[in-house]
Amino acid sequence: GGERRAHTSGPRLALLPSLSSPRLPPITPRHRSSEISASLRKKMTSTSTDDAAQRQGDGKFHFAIDRGGTFTDVHCTLPDGREVVSKLLSVDPSNYDDAPTEGIRRLLDEHDPTGKGRHPRGKAVDTSSIGSIRMGTTVATNALLEREGERMGLVITKGFGDLLRIGDQTRADIFDLTCKAPEVLYEDVVEVDERVMLAEFFDENKSEEEIATLEEKQPAKSNSDDDRWPKWPEAGVGKRVVGVTGEKVISLRRPDADAIRASLQKLADKGIQSLAVVFLHSYVYPEHEKLVGDIARSMGCFSEISLSHEVMSMVKLVPRGHTACAAAYLTPEITEYLAGFTKGFDDGLMTNVQLDFMKSDGGLTPVNDFGGHQAILSGPAGGVVGYAKTSYRTTLDEGGNVVNKPIPVIGFDMGGTSTDVSRYDGTLEHVFETTTAGVSIQAPQLDIHTVAAGGGSRLFLHNGLFVVGPESSKAHPGPVCYRKNGYLSVTDANVVLGRVIPDHFPNIFGPNEDEPLDLEGARAAFRTLAEKNEEAKGRTIEELAYGFVQVANEAMCRPIRNLTQMRGFDITKHALACFGGAGPQHACAMARALGITKVYVHRYGGILSAYGLSMADAVVEEQEPAKEVYAVAKDDASGFEEDRDPSASTREVRLQQLAEKARSSLAEQGYPEESVVIEKYLNMRYQGTDNAIMIKESKDMEIKLPYAKTFVEQYHREFGFELEGRDILIDDFRVRAFVPGATPKPPPTVPPIGPPPPTGSIQAYFEKGWETVSTYNFDDLKPGQQIDGPAILVQSISTIVLEIDCTALVTADGDLDITVAPKKNEDDAKSDRVGEEEKVEIKEDPVQLSIYAHRFMGIAEQMGRTLARTAISVNIKERLDFSCALFTSDGGLVANAPHIPVHLGAMQSAVKFQVEYWNSEGREGISEGDVFVSNHPQLAGGSHLPDITVITPVFHEGNILFFVASRGHHSDIGGISPGSMPPHSTNLEEEGARIVAFKLVKDGKFQEAGITDILVNQEHGGTRNLKDNLSDLRAQVAANNSGIRLLQSLVNENGLENVEAYMHFIQQNAEMAVRNMLKSFASTHGVQAGAIDYLDDGSPIELTIDIDPNTGNACFNFEGTGPQMLGNLNAPPAVTYSAVIYSLRSLVGQDIPLNQGCLAPIEFKIPPFSLLNPSDDVGVVGGNVLTSQRVVDVVLKAFKACAASQGCMNNLTFGDEKFGYYETIAGGAGAGPTWDGRSGVHTHCTNTRITDPEILERRYPVLLRRFGLRAGSGGAGMHKGGDGVIREIEPLRPLTMSILSERRSLCPYGLEGGEPGKTGRNLLMRKGGVALNIGAKRSGSINVGESLVIETPGGGGYGVIV
Repeated sequence: GGERRAHTSGPRLALLPSLSSPRLPPITPRHRSSEISASLRKKMTSTSTDDAAQRQGDGKFHFAIDRGGTFTDVHCTLPDGREVVSKLLSVDPSNYDDAPTEGIRRLLDEHDPTGKGRHPRGKAVDTSSIGSIRMGTTVATNALLEREGERMGLVITKGFGDLLRIGDQTRADIFDLTCKAPEVLYEDVVEVDERVMLAEFFDENKSEEEIATLEEKQPAKSNSDDDRWPKWPEAGVGKRVVGVTGEKVISLRRPDADAIRASLQKLADKGIQSLAVVFLHSYVYPEHEKLVGDIARSMGCFSEISLSHEVMSMVKLVPRGHTACAAAYLTPEITEYLAGFTKGFDDGLMTNVQLDFMKSDGGLTPVNDFGGHQAILSGPAGGVVGYAKTSYRTTLDEGGNVVNKPIPVIGFDMGGTSTDVSRYDGTLEHVFETTTAGVSIQAPQLDIHTVAAGGGSRLFLHNGLFVVGPESSKAHPGPVCYRKNGYLSVTDANVVLGRVIPDHFPNIFGPNEDEPLDLEGARAAFRTLAEKNEEAKGRTIEELAYGFVQVANEAMCRPIRNLTQMRGFDITKHALACFGGAGPQHACAMARALGITKVYVHRYGGILSAYGLSMADAVVEEQEPAKEVYAVAKDDASGFEEDRDPSASTREVRLQQLAEKARSSLAEQGYPEESVVIEKYLNMRYQGTDNAIMIKESKDMEIKLPYAKTFVEQYHREFGFELEGRDILIDDFRVRAFVPGATPKPPPTVPPIGPPPPTGSIQAYFEKGWETVSTYNFDDLKPGQQIDGPAILVQSISTIVLEIDCTALVTADGDLDITVAPKKNEDDAKSDRVGEEEKVEIKEDPVQLSIYAHRFMGIAEQMGRTLARTAISVNIKERLDFSCALFTSDGGLVANAPHIPVHLGAMQSAVKFQVEYWNSEGREGISEGDVFVSNHPQLAGGSHLPDITVITPVFHEGNILFFVASRGHHSDIGGISPGSMPPHSTNLEEEGARIVAFKLVKDGKFQEAGITDILVNQEHGGTRNLKDNLSDLRAQVAANNSGIRLLQSLVNENGLENVEAYMHFIQQNAEMAVRNMLKSFASTHGVQAGAIDYLDDGSPIELTIDIDPNTGNACFNFEGTGPQMLGNLNAPPAVTYSAVIYSLRSLVGQDIPLNQGCLAPIEFKIPPFSLLNPSDDVGVVGGNVLTSQRVVDVVLKAFKACAASQGCMNNLTFGDEKFGYYETIAGGAGAGPTWDGRSGVHTHCTNTRITDPEILERRYPVLLRRFGLRAGSGGAGMHKGGDGVIREIEPLRPLTMSILSERRSLCPYGLEGGEPGKTGRNLLMRKGGVALNIGAKRSGSINVGESLVIETPGGGGYGVIV
């Protein structure tokens, strides 16, 4: 079986879904390989851009290998220059120990010019004929996904031991009541009593004498006389030293070597051999980390020591800490794998063979420099390089003249469990912070977007929708057709439709791996699905399977739209390069859906990652943090002062130092220095923003401020505007040094020579039904031959489906250049129907419903991305405190992207009010070019005043078709308190500007004067940050405009009647899902439910639910809720609607459309002038952020879903006359019937990020003393409630701090016998260590030497402890 599976001309196995690699057996001793000799490297180096020169052969075998989870792909250049490819199973223990070794052995044995039999199995491979081995591997990725890395310990600054567990405090799925998250990588934590602070804010107004006194002062042991409180080093006391960036830093407390050694020994005694060391501000002052590293190395008991400043020296403690952990966790796994790999070869492997590995950034690195954090995208990176070098290129005529210039390319890599998409337009696009399996990686990585849809994605029918994934059948048991009692998957659909031909697969399936693909088994599985589900009635098996393929295609189109349209690129101006085993089956249909007319399929498309490795560059990256001003804005905001270049004296020196370091590293690897190319970058941002862009050195360096010109151009393209009047700053210096790999020459144009003879014909299912289609053997095709679709082309490593109205041309290189006829838009379709007299009634189709659900939600999500990109304020751009949605012409919610839950239902009320208001008698009506703005909670459907809603009508032929809207939390809109979140407001006017209805844009013109007047002229003071208000409002208008463009495109593509019909169908679908949930609850728990909970002042929130078990109608009756209060915890009805729609969507437990249909079965009874339906003049700012949480707790308690979560958002604001800052703070989640509550997470109605500690201290005059879990605050029970957090902040100059919180008197309830969680507590720590409880709501001044300690509530427990 083994030989049959791996022969280069044998199996067509590319459709098998990915298999997560099992843990490799431990191999001892671990070792790192020695470096290849410099002379050999120079001999092997080729910088030619002509691959023919390299492919002539040098008498050696050159291997490029992509070791995936299921398959290992091998590309080999033979000694004579010919190329061969091979594919074999990555795990096949009955035949071999290691797949890459076996792949090399087989090809050597088959093609060795000295004769076969020289490389028998079981003997170390003879390396004398091997020139190079390049490898990409998923070993690190799989270890990360499955949490099977090395046991490791985290060493971190005291007070931050739980920081990486808390992360940015958000949850991945806002509707998942379990709030589940991947486990952290470390097993144990050591908190080191060390601290460094930046000197800028503390020293800003101090004289040299005062600073000298502070430097000479003996550090106090404690700022507290009470052992209950941590003994922090005093702020500002210590020597000032210059850090890496040139900033002054203060070492407040140096680590104690003896204490560190003792703590590390305890880790070693537990068997932990790997360490990650992560200290605050080590990116700028690494000395403390170096000290710990030296101690750990001297102990001799740690095999891997990862210092965060060495792994990635960039600001942001959380992602840098995660990256250091990933390096410590994964590098030993790679080392272990390499030890096993090298065992299969003779000793010449490490001395005579060039052995390189692919990093996530698309560059090769020597085996001894390959770290775990660099390997996350090692496999996919090869594919990006492959399509970049083969698809983005000019076309030449026979005389070598340019016929067509390159066009941007979308890479589409469809595997078994997921699909990767990326973009290439002449340069590899990198990102510097990504999240994989819950771990933030801060390192250069190719910008690859992954969606959980692949050949192995499972198929479901849920609530009237066709659902593809995210669950995968994996390789075991695999799809049904694998004959292992598997799951119905996309591969089964392609088999049933005749698009995967069983006769072209080897008999390797079934328990004994000796049977063919099971067509009848797949058909039977679809038949069973059809019989059990209402959605499938009236459909044939083939129609059912084809429907799932259509939905899968749309799921994979969605990230491609996001990758292009959200960044301002025209998707139709791209080509689609498809690769991966399953990609060519779906590419033509997807290209048509996207409006793309060109599809490229490389001859090695099934193994393009391996082929890309053969052409990859050798790369060394060097980077250092900076804090420099590059360009100074003119006072009149008309540009930059071209004669001022503040960073000039240090910039080029530091870049050149990094360049020399990188060049030397490549030279040490054996590459000739003259072959090294240097690229210089500055990581730049506008002052006052956090969105840095990596800017490459301009080709025209003779102009003034060349980096600024490029930065402004790129910023404008990315975000749609420029920030006038702001300096441009440098955050990092970066150098990328590389030795270019081979690049194929552009192929000449070949004249068409007609179609090739088919090898056969089969029945396959397409959009018009069954078709008799020709089949072709790809390897038999000749340049110039053309094939018209529908047709199926069979490769040895993949299958290509050519759709109807598609034409494939075989290029001079033997690749496929496919032209896709555009999809007919609705106007074309209408012209085809001329003569039809009656309008055809549109009937709901579950497949189309599923596709429209993707499209509607995709539009709302892209609006959100546009808003996040174009906004200025931290609240919207960084904390992501906003929501975007689509509405019908009467204001009914169609799709609300899952941004902030408290906004979910509230915007519908705001849109409906504007429609009614402007169309009422005496009003001017709604015209094209109008944009409305409002925020009034009681009168205009708002939530609280800082949440400003911008609403835009969508016109078509003079009629309003739809509305789009965006709601964002503005950092200040006036009122009695900075941040417009006053803890003690009693009436609405104290909370800021009130907008009932105003045309923000009229006749297409932004009404800046009018909105400025509203925001500035207020009874209790206007906005303190008008500039940001106006910028964010413009960003909201831009987000709405992006939604309009996408909606209009959808209408042009599918017709207005269809889009309108499916907007209503999608609402009906959500309604049905909620009705089914309510009926199910009534049948189990009875037709009536109820619950009551109380605010800290004793005000009740009482709910009684009456359910009609036949219809699923329900009355949510809030009679018994307390009266409106003299305070600000009153909540307008829109907030209650949002809390209920969030609760119902969470209770459904499946991914259903989020729209007004969720509330259609619900009748609300909210007594007027109650806490939840107050008069229009009372304070409500706390109702949105506090009462909303308690409404959710009451609803979930009534449904017996889970115990109470923290029931609060812990709103903190601080500032002075120069700045304002706002954050909400995580707490504990409630436990449920099958889960423990998560600790340190935002729950229910909010999901905003919290600022990274290093960013907080770099931007604001505060010290974050600690941020960790509040142990024991979660309620006990069979399932324990999640713990809250402790966050302590100390000002570096006198500030005003305000806290608006709840659950400080009454505990979060437990359920079914579970204990309640602990209440929260807000403490002011005075000088001398006196703790003062300041209550739940307080605003006042806080001085230097004092600190605010916020202890957030825990979640309730569930069930009685047995």
